Amino acid sequence: MSAPPHRVAVLALPGVVPFELAIPSRIFGGAVTAEDQKLYEVVTCTIDGQPVRTAEDYSITVQHDASVLATADTVVIPPTRLLHDIVNTDGLLDDDVLRALKHLRPSTRLLAICTGAFVLAAAGLLDGRPAATHWAEAEEFQQLFPAVQVDPMVLYIDDGDVMTSAGVAAGIDLCLHVIRQDHGSAVASSVARACVVPPRRDGGQAQYVRRPIPPGQDGGTAATRAWAAEQLGRPLSLVELAAHARMSVRTFTRRFRAETGVSPGTWLAMQRLDYARQLLEDTDLTVDQIADRTGLGSGTNLRQQLRETAGVSPTTYRRTFRTSEPRTSMQG
Repeated sequence: MSAPPHRVAVLALPGVVPFELAIPSRIFGGAVTAEDQKLYEVVTCTIDGQPVRTAEDYSITVQHDASVLATADTVVIPPTRLLHDIVNTDGLLDDDVLRALKHLRPSTRLLAICTGAFVLAAAGLLDGRPAATHWAEAEEFQQLFPAVQVDPMVLYIDDGDVMTSAGVAAGIDLCLHVIRQDHGSAVASSVARACVVPPRRDGGQAQYVRRPIPPGQDGGTAATRAWAAEQLGRPLSLVELAAHARMSVRTFTRRFRAETGVSPGTWLAMQRLDYARQLLEDTDLTVDQIADRTGLGSGTNLRQQLRETAGVSPTTYRRTFRTSEPRTSMQG
């Protein structure tokens, strides 16, 4: 008998933003096995089980109250436009919401989309942890919750059992990341294709923060990133990347970080490791062969990096996320 699907509960607070509210159902609901069995069951609740007014001109009716949180493996908190009615200026959480969150089990994985992170922080669930939220709200977030390590530039942060994201579409990125962690890149990519979104976006929020562009600097690094992604099997120096972009190293580095939120070196390392995961899932190549093909150098380096990021060895990762028909080689 197959295991029951992982249960995801979404808490719709008064003033909930409809787009973000729908993200977990759409993304997790699209994840299925090769036999078309759902991998997640998504349920939506309000504090008292009654209809709740959204941020738009309509209300939603749900089938559950907050007691369903006690049955969930993962709980998602979407943002609300009535945030300041729920979290006051002293960073204290509304009593009704606090009582609702008491249904959470200690083992429950928590996800907050956008300003949903304020709710988790006000409940004391982010103290001492790194967290993301919408870049426009990051300063207020940090002032209200100095015990939280706020990063205003990333799309999402995975801190194990607690994950937070930036605004709107970053919630999609976070949910796809969770599927990738739970079931591998193939399942996450299948969901992304069905939703017509990229399986993984480059960089962070830096590219979306409103700032003036200096005169004469309207060129970007996207073309060079696309080119570099096809060259992962060989060393790529910063000088070579800058030359491809037809920029000085200093200008290229500045523009690259502004567009992606990370340095060229960090971005390359992420791309190499993602490619290595794909090869572990889809091929029978040895660890050393994969390390060579992805530009990671040695099997030892691949093992170390995968253990640091995923907490497992390449053998365990391959066994967990192996696709049904591995190939012996791939173009790349």
